[in-house]
Amino acid sequence: MEQINAIGRRKSSVARVYLKEGTGNIIINNKELNQYFPSAILQYVVKQPLALLGVEEKYDIKVNLDGGGFTGQSQALRLAIARALVKVNAEDKKNLKDHGFLTRDSRVVERKKPGQPKARRRFQFSKR
Repeated sequence: MEQINAIGRRKSSVARVYLKEGTGNIIINNKELNQYFPSAILQYVVKQPLALLGVEEKYDIKVNLDGGGFTGQSQALRLAIARALVKVNAEDKKNLKDHGFLTRDSRVVERKKPGQPKARRRFQFSKR
C-alpha cells in the first residue's frame, strides 16, 4: 500500500495526514501523540475513527498540524484521519459518516465589528 494523504480543517486549524501501513505510530509535527496532546481526552478524540474501525495498530500516521488551539487541532486531525481511512477502504464510509467523523464542522469565530468592543457585545447604552 502506498502512502495516502488527506486534509482536515476545524476553526482555523489545518491537519495534513499521511497514512501508510505500519504498527500504529502517530507522529504529529515530529512529536509522539502523547507528547503533542498530553490530555487523554484529546488523544481519545484523535483515535476515535481508528477505534471505531478497529485498525489502531494497522497504520502509521504522520501529521502536519498548523493553526488554531489544541481542541480545534484534535478535531481537524480526527476529520483528516477519517477521510484517509475512507480512501483506503470505501466500505468504511457509511460507518464513519453515521458517527459524524466525516462532517466538517464549519463553525468559526465571528468577526469583530467596528465601533463595538467584540463581535456581539455592545457598549453600555445611556439614555441621559
